[in-house]
Amino acid sequence: MLPKLDIESFKSKLDQQHDWPSLYMFKFIVPTGKESEVFALFPKNNLTTKQSSKGSYTSVTAKIMMRSSEDVIEKYKEAHQIEGVLAL
Repeated sequence: MLPKLDIESFKSKLDQQHDWPSLYMFKFIVPTGKESEVFALFPKNNLTTKQSSKGSYTSVTAKIMMRSSEDVIEKYKEAHQIEGVLAL
């Protein structure tokens, strides 16, 4: 989990760069086989995937309309619970 100061800094940057609600792009890299756990974070949304050259990892991209920076941060906190996930 990120320290509170880092979360506040990230929130500030999100608010400076976006007028909410706004389309936000999430990008995660997960071990292949864990994609469904990322899909579960974004039900009813189209996500794109791309497998690494060796097939060990899969990138998952979601472009989602988000209501606020708080909602974006909450999604990252949920994703952090997935074993092996990297958020870009």
